[in-house]
Amino acid sequence: MSTDTARIAADLRACLGPLVRRLRQVKPDGELTLSQTSALVRLDRDGPATATELAAAEGIRPQSMGSIVATLLERGLVAREPDPSDGRRVVLSLTESGREGLRGAREERARRLTEAIDAELTPAEQQQLAAAIPLLERISHRV
Repeated sequence: MSTDTARIAADLRACLGPLVRRLRQVKPDGELTLSQTSALVRLDRDGPATATELAAAEGIRPQSMGSIVATLLERGLVAREPDPSDGRRVVLSLTESGREGLRGAREERARRLTEAIDAELTPAEQQQLAAAIPLLERISHRV
C-alpha cells in the first residue's frame, strides 16, 4: 500500500465517519433512539430473530436489548411469535408500523442529505460526487 493510498483511505474515513454519524442522529420528533432504530433495521434486513440474537448482532447485553424490545413492542413496531422451528423460543419480527417508521426515518435522512448537497455543492461538484459513487460502492464491497 502506498503512502498516497493510505492518506486517501484516512481522509475518506475521516470524512465519511461524521457524515454517517450525523445522518444516524437525524430523527423526526417522537422518533426512535439510535439503538431502537438499529434493531428495527436489523429485523428488516435479516428477518425475524430472538432478542438474544439481536443483542449479539448489535454487540450489546441481552438486558439492554430487552428494554429496547419492550419499547418496540409497546409502540407496535415489532411482534412476538413462537419460533416455528422451536416452540420454546420467541422470535421478533417487524410489523407494518415498524416498516413505515423505518421508511419515514430513511426519507427524512434522504431529504436532509439532498438539501445539504443542493446548498453546498455547485452543479459541477454535484456531478463529481455522482461520478464518485460507483467508486465508493466498489471499495465498500472490499472493506
